[in-house]
Amino acid sequence: MQKIILLLVLIIFNLSSAQTKKKQILLFGSFHFENPGLDVAKVNTFNVMSDKSQKELENITNKIKKFGPDKIFVEWNFKKQDKLDKFYAKNTDSLLKNDSDEIVQIALRSAKKLGHKKLYGIDYNDTDFPYDSLVKEMKAANQFDLIKKNEETIKHNETDFNTKITKYSLTQLLLDVNTKDISWYLETAIKGGKTDNFVGAFLVSEWYRRNLYMYALIEKLTESKDDKIMVLLGAGHTAIIREFVKHNSEYEIVELSTVLK
Repeated sequence: MQKIILLLVLIIFNLSSAQTKKKQILLFGSFHFENPGLDVAKVNTFNVMSDKSQKELENITNKIKKFGPDKIFVEWNFKKQDKLDKFYAKNTDSLLKNDSDEIVQIALRSAKKLGHKKLYGIDYNDTDFPYDSLVKEMKAANQFDLIKKNEETIKHNETDFNTKITKYSLTQLLLDVNTKDISWYLETAIKGGKTDNFVGAFLVSEWYRRNLYMYALIEKLTESKDDKIMVLLGAGHTAIIREFVKHNSEYEIVELSTVLK
């Protein structure tokens, strides 16, 4: 009788453990390899096609393979998944030699090593980012201290990154950009405009909306059989998606630094 009770206890424990097992999510924030001028802060290009960087990328993607994500999500318009599928089916060696985009150099390279059949596009682009209007309304509201803070923040980000690309390896740069946060949105941008003008809050809400929709796609495309996933996006995206994941009891964030150590 005692053996039967013990067996039942073990079965219940194992079922409980299985039910509470969290999915692991690797949030891989990146800077734009091919076109660094996409963000407000304009930074120089880092040569990821050099022999040194290519060796690093081989090492990085080997470690991603060891982590073993079941799916890899990328910054590609989800409405154009068919184009991503065709892109993924192209000659891998040719892409790696000729296309410096991070989707190719990190995501595609990793997915091919893992034997994945596809990458998953989750970018949502039907949102607004009225930065010019934000600056205009700051001036109209005589928010000179805020304008100065905004300009200093952007200048610091530009100078900081441009200095680091002369000193850091690719791996060091990637680990560094993964420390990016969302403070500019909640400390500076949101204050822009007079009390009856919410251009700043609108910009922030649109940024949240874009990333929230991307996060919704991650949720919808992650199946019950997927134990581990990787999300490769610009570091500004992963910084805010991290905040969403923190409040989801089904997920456990895996730090990039632990994967690349």
